[in-house]
Amino acid sequence: MKRSINIWLSLDKITILLYLLLVVMGWLNIYAAVYNEEHSRILDLSQRYGKQFIWIIAAIITGIFALIIDNRFYFFFSWFIYGSLMLLLVLVLLFGNEINGARSWFEFSWFSLQPSEFAKFGTAIALAGYLNSRRHDLTRWSVLLPASAIILFPALLTALQPDMGSTIVFLSLFLVLFREGMSPYVFVSGLLAVILFFLTLIINNFYLSAGITVIAVLVVWFATRKWKIALAGSGIFIVNAAILYVIDHYLLKKLDNELIILIALLISGVLFAWDIYSKKAMAVLVVYLFLIGSLIFVNSVDYAFNELLPNHQRDRINILLGIKSDPKGTGYNVNQSIISIGSGGFAGKGYLQGTQTKFKFVPKQSSDFIFCTIGEEMGVSRVTGSNSNIPVFVFTADNSG
Repeated sequence: MKRSINIWLSLDKITILLYLLLVVMGWLNIYAAVYNEEHSRILDLSQRYGKQFIWIIAAIITGIFALIIDNRFYFFFSWFIYGSLMLLLVLVLLFGNEINGARSWFEFSWFSLQPSEFAKFGTAIALAGYLNSRRHDLTRWSVLLPASAIILFPALLTALQPDMGSTIVFLSLFLVLFREGMSPYVFVSGLLAVILFFLTLIINNFYLSAGITVIAVLVVWFATRKWKIALAGSGIFIVNAAILYVIDHYLLKKLDNELIILIALLISGVLFAWDIYSKKAMAVLVVYLFLIGSLIFVNSVDYAFNELLPNHQRDRINILLGIKSDPKGTGYNVNQSIISIGSGGFAGKGYLQGTQTKFKFVPKQSSDFIFCTIGEEMGVSRVTGSNSNIPVFVFTADNSG
């Protein structure tokens, strides 16, 4: 069947132009990151930037073919592609090579393969095919749960490798579901989970649980504008918490204070359930469910963080949050990257003039820490547009500021 759509006219040319511009900027900065006067030709295929150029051309050719092929082809084969790539993600856990603490790669004699990179493409196609099949309504759980499973399955497999960077990429597909009609409550729940995860590592669990409970009471009062409901719920909770505390203090002596808060809230919910039902107080019910879910999550973070995450990832998070300092060990990369970007200042040192880059102070300069090269050599300058009083930060390649 011949297409009746003119591909050229239907292209989003501005998006493609921006993509190509970013690709060229990235390529030039890879060149700067590993620049060597003995290999100064930018098309030297023995160097990383030369190999990157081959991948750029291959990606452009692949993109052209992707545009030419009818989109029904992708929908027809979406599940086959998705299933094949999920199988590879399982196999890499069993037979893959471990590199830098992650079992993410298949190593062959002449090339390496990381299935998670292709799985991102396959997951996006499968999700698009599922959502396109019957114009699914994401406000229904019967639709949302399968769509979430499509995303969560590869996210779980990459987390087991562990490759948390790829896991985050998969989870970002929930933004697509939110855009297509997913309830904002689900999206907000995920966002709160991320925030609570980091807060739990920084703040004592008891104080955090108590703070969340107080915020929930204030939200109930604000949502209902009825102080009696908030006051009655608070009173029931305080009585239950006090009774549990006394029982634990004199008899059980096993419960942590944050666990007492959670149990007291569960009992209070049962006692307050009829009042919520009879008054159709849906706002109170939603806040209560959010509160219970948040406290369960808070009480489970310590176990997940200490038992499920590998040591090097725990160290990275602790260093990021300032809980731990190890400038010559685990924190070396981050510390040197901050020094590198700071040394460039606002004006930058000039293209190919970065000393931190040239003397290899920052490891993985051309991949994970490529922004160090940009920050040191190009700098960040604050300029004011002629038609606006809002300051804008842009990268500049000169020293004029």
